[in-house]
Amino acid sequence: MYAIVEMAGQQFKVAKDQKVYVHRLQGEVGSKVTFDNVLLIDEKGNVTIGAPAIEGASVTAQILSHLKGDKVIVFKKKRRKGYIKKNGHRQYLSEIQIESIATSGAKKSAKKESAPKAEVKGEATTDYSSMTVAELKAAAKEQGISGYTSLKKVELIEALTK
Repeated sequence: MYAIVEMAGQQFKVAKDQKVYVHRLQGEVGSKVTFDNVLLIDEKGNVTIGAPAIEGASVTAQILSHLKGDKVIVFKKKRRKGYIKKNGHRQYLSEIQIESIATSGAKKSAKKESAPKAEVKGEATTDYSSMTVAELKAAAKEQGISGYTSLKKVELIEALTK
């Protein structure tokens, strides 16, 4: 059984008890991390593909260590110009071990959901400042304001709010 999971902005093909190096994760060494953005699961030939993620599926892993990767050399050159730059860096990584792959029953991480806005039954308030000049001119035409073609945005908003 394996899964394709998005972890720290990258996609990995993981299996149980596999060790993976990913970009540095928030969390202490020894703590457990759950990834719920599972894109594909293969269970003995039975493939489940998410659109874009599989609902209720998750992968649990344990952080083994935080470390730095090998040095990466960044070399820039423009020929015949005498321009040469040599830089390098070492990427911060976390080593994790996959503990389990759950196909269903996992709870999604709590996302803040905004309550649906109550509609005002009386006078409908519109935000004229976020509208374009063309939209403001169309609204002025609907309200029957004369001379709206020569007005500027501020003047149009002022005329519409009266």
